[in-house]
Amino acid sequence: MIGALLAFASAAFFGLNGATIRRGVLHATALQGMAITVPLGVPLFATIAVFMGGFGALAAWDLTTWYWMTAAGIVHFVIGRYGNYRAIQALGSTLSAPIQQLSLLVALSLAFIFLGETVTGMNVIGIILIMFGPMVILRRRKQPAKPSQNTDFQPDYPSGLLWGAVGAVGYGTSPLFITFGLGQNASMADGAAGVLVSYTAATIVVIAVVMVVGGPSYLAGVDKRSRFWFLITAILVGISQLCRYLALTIAPVSVVMPIQRLSVIFRLLFGVLLNRDHEVIDGWIIATIFVAVVGALALTVESRLLVEYLPLPAGIGKFLAAPLF
Repeated sequence: MIGALLAFASAAFFGLNGATIRRGVLHATALQGMAITVPLGVPLFATIAVFMGGFGALAAWDLTTWYWMTAAGIVHFVIGRYGNYRAIQALGSTLSAPIQQLSLLVALSLAFIFLGETVTGMNVIGIILIMFGPMVILRRRKQPAKPSQNTDFQPDYPSGLLWGAVGAVGYGTSPLFITFGLGQNASMADGAAGVLVSYTAATIVVIAVVMVVGGPSYLAGVDKRSRFWFLITAILVGISQLCRYLALTIAPVSVVMPIQRLSVIFRLLFGVLLNRDHEVIDGWIIATIFVAVVGALALTVESRLLVEYLPLPAGIGKFLAAPLF
């Protein structure tokens, strides 16, 4: 029960994080946001690593582990996060949410190719449902929704779709790198150490890019309002990750991961509360997000559990649980 509550809290903080990012990029660039949120993760996760034994785990790592965790940090916290920030800036938090779910398809495809994992009938249904969201957004380009009367916000569909895809690739690739680096039976201490190393590598890359584009003068131009929201974002990410790690220590992955998929719902709710004048929110978007959540659950919930606990006909149950590829 406690593990499920922690996973639920993690999903809520992730959803709120999407809304605060939206406020931040209203008056600042995605790179300026990353220059604040990524480096702040280092001291935060260094503290977490101390309590979870992460530094002791680092001493036992070989060079290969360091390599993969560094690569995971660059792919996830630089490429994935930048794509996510740019997509939110172009489309808003709610409209970009279904595109973000494509990261699950990327992760599933890579696991199928490189880790030999199977694809079940349930996974196929999840893939179809997740693809529904981007298809609806593509159709909306020809019929853009009317913005709120209090704002002139209009979604930039080409840019949002492009950067949303970049973010999905980054977020979907990093789990494979983490598995290569830590293995599938890593301890929580290894996980804490991995997050710290990944954040540190990403911080070095972000600082290098910022220095190229202008250094301190580039950051000096960050709007005070955006700086505040980016600081809040960094804190929310840390709290969410902490809840996630704690949940995984006392609850199985099959329980934690499906609950975390609810972050998209919280993203919608907090988008309504904080950014109503800077989002596209209508019946179609709400329905699309719910369909994306169902698709994500179909990809993360174990088919065996569904067949075991739901009174499904034998033929349907066999199709959902049986490996197709």
